[in-house]
Amino acid sequence: MTYLVGYGPRNDDRSAVELACQLARSEPRPVQVVSVVPQGWSTPAASGTDREYESWAAHEGETAAAQAREELARHSSVDGSASWASGRSVPQVLMDEAARQDAWMLVVGSSEEAAAGRIRLSSKTDRLVHSASIPVAVAPRGYRSSAAVTRVTVGFRDDDAGWSLLDRVAELCRRIDARVRLVTFVVAPARRPVTTPVSHVETQVIELWKGRAGTALDLAQDHLRRRGFAEDRIEQRLVEGGDWERAIGALDWTDGDVLVVGSSSTHPVARVFLGSSAARILRNAPVPTVIVPGTGGAS
Repeated sequence: MTYLVGYGPRNDDRSAVELACQLARSEPRPVQVVSVVPQGWSTPAASGTDREYESWAAHEGETAAAQAREELARHSSVDGSASWASGRSVPQVLMDEAARQDAWMLVVGSSEEAAAGRIRLSSKTDRLVHSASIPVAVAPRGYRSSAAVTRVTVGFRDDDAGWSLLDRVAELCRRIDARVRLVTFVVAPARRPVTTPVSHVETQVIELWKGRAGTALDLAQDHLRRRGFAEDRIEQRLVEGGDWERAIGALDWTDGDVLVVGSSSTHPVARVFLGSSAARILRNAPVPTVIVPGTGGAS
């Protein structure tokens, strides 16, 4: 099983390769980097223009693969290789490669429009995320790290899918000896003036929900203890904020942190559905984020 990295030709951001190598240092598996170039149109008799186009695409693929190999060489402890493929659809080619190589995880970078240190999906990676049957790890723009994964933060929600996600993350943390941080986000707009009659009702609802969320976090922590996690390897946080940026920013984030959120399985053709909470977490996450399909952990 491999980490399969989607790497764009002429890419000026090596964040996906960096993240894949970080993951491989934590959970050793080969890293396979694949660059996808456009495929020419098949014609009974290829014209000179067609042949020139195919030659150009092959050159782009070779150039990208060579660049990826140079970047892999920075991580001598990682078993890495790079290649290129042609196809009409970048997401489809990567999914086909993932199936062929029995990939454990897909790793991609952020869009060129993303701010430094932030995550933003391009149109291609967005389609890839929504077609994935395996976890997809997304690196922030310009991501660099020499550390292994030391702490995994789980966006936890008290439902069947949330508990399933927790068990999957717990198994991963056990293998890589990482700490677990359970987090439930409470994102509520600023309260209305006390003269507004609905304000008190809203406050009561939020406080009731916070109480239930806190109880669920306690149960989740007990669940991890029963699975053999020591007390100092688990932490929990109920984080409040007036918006998602403030809520996520209220947590401390350090080198070696990875965030995990669950998605909802909605249809065999689109196996990953990012609900509103998961999508907002992804946009505001300051660390690499892994989206696990079919869990529905954040919606």
